Amino acid sequence: MKVLFVCTGNICRSPMGELMFPLFFHDTSIIADSAGTHGLINSPIDPSSATLMARDGIDASQFRSKRLTPQIALSNDLILCFTEHQRKKIVTLAPRVRTRTYLLNDFANLCKYFEQNNLLKSDTIEDRMNEVMYNSSMVRHMVPTATDIEDPYRKDFQAFQTAHDQIGYAIADIASALETTRGVHASN
Repeated sequence: MKVLFVCTGNICRSPMGELMFPLFFHDTSIIADSAGTHGLINSPIDPSSATLMARDGIDASQFRSKRLTPQIALSNDLILCFTEHQRKKIVTLAPRVRTRTYLLNDFANLCKYFEQNNLLKSDTIEDRMNEVMYNSSMVRHMVPTATDIEDPYRKDFQAFQTAHDQIGYAIADIASALETTRGVHASN
């Protein structure tokens, strides 16, 4: 299962999503990646994001940014972004990924709804993820409106901490629904 995190520059939010996502799952078949709609090419992760990753026990020193291409988008099973503006950019770039592109908080809300209402019937993470994506339009009106995770770029450290925590809690909700044996924020 390939999960792609997309933000704007691919140096703040999406690297945190990519690097944190596997911490929440036991399944080693999950491959997380990231890119930016206006991604900087081959840049390191922002120092504030790197500090937060280090606090989570993650070495982000090898991370390098990249720009989203249609090929990258099409090669992933699930695309998670942070703002509605980014979602629209992704779908414009690669229209065929529309049904598998979500705001991170929206997908987390959907997963939480499906889990709380015992609507996930499959046994594997990938099948459960596909259940959520396939049936999301039927329950959309039952799920809270997703909020953006604001870009902390060039802001103070607290803005990065807020984005990190929002990303972590959203991933925890996804993991709790898709793989019920894990789903606790890595820093807890």
